Amino acid sequence: MTKRIPVILDTDIGYDMDDTWALAMMLKSPELNIKLITTDTQDTTYSAKIVAKMLEVAQRTDIPVGVGIDCVQKLKARGYEVSRNQIGWVENYDLASYPGKVYNDGVRAIVDTIMNSTEQVTLICIGPVPNIAKALELEPKIAERARFVGMFGSIRRGYGWNPKISAECNVVSYPKECRKVFEAAWDITITPLDTCDSVKLQGDKYQRILSCQDPLIKAIIENYRIWECLKTKKELHPDLCSSILFDTVAIHLAYSQEFLEMETLGIRVSDDGYTLIDENARKIHCAMNWKDLPAYEDYLVDRLVK
Repeated sequence: MTKRIPVILDTDIGYDMDDTWALAMMLKSPELNIKLITTDTQDTTYSAKIVAKMLEVAQRTDIPVGVGIDCVQKLKARGYEVSRNQIGWVENYDLASYPGKVYNDGVRAIVDTIMNSTEQVTLICIGPVPNIAKALELEPKIAERARFVGMFGSIRRGYGWNPKISAECNVVSYPKECRKVFEAAWDITITPLDTCDSVKLQGDKYQRILSCQDPLIKAIIENYRIWECLKTKKELHPDLCSSILFDTVAIHLAYSQEFLEMETLGIRVSDDGYTLIDENARKIHCAMNWKDLPAYEDYLVDRLVK
């Protein structure tokens, strides 16, 4: 195997279920050398508990956890409802009991990890980016020493394969910060809704997940059964199918583009949170279509249950 890629994961785990699947996929990816996992956007301590407990289940407490910027009060002031959709899984978990390192200043941990690395670091972002915008403010040189891979935007298709583009959540929650990150000097690769909104495991593929006895995979299903959004998303049932697994595509893009058709496009972030094609904007590598979505789903399942 070729040399492993040093990575940092920045995640808003604990709100949509796809982050939990993506974390498990990353832990099952031998191509990646995980240096740090940080939490972002809402109640970042709650999110860090999920990360830490998942790492304990996976017996990977060698990986440090960083608590990112807590945005609860700021979001409440903007009228957002702050929900902790997987709280039942960690309500009795004490973050101080995590056997590994916990950084209370996750943003500083991001900067230090990148700046102290002798190799280029891949920053995988699967949530809004207030942490990353702040890290760039603290040390702009991180953009020279890292590349950025993430799940962001809606370029030609919106949610549900709608021909009308959407203000995608990771962008519209913090458009100013997203614009700052997209305009930084690093190489950027993203999966927008155009591709990642299509990934959903069902049928035999999902049943392979359900029957897997790996503690990490069982932890995904435990979280899924607890996930509060099941009460409103009637088309989902944890015995029949997954939710949409947007963020797993970003994990895959950190080391491969095997199943995807890529385009390099000028992308501008509007004030109202849209990602618009603009030939004068910074060029970004965008996963715009699938070469073979069923093959990717098979690959994802194989990777998770191995």
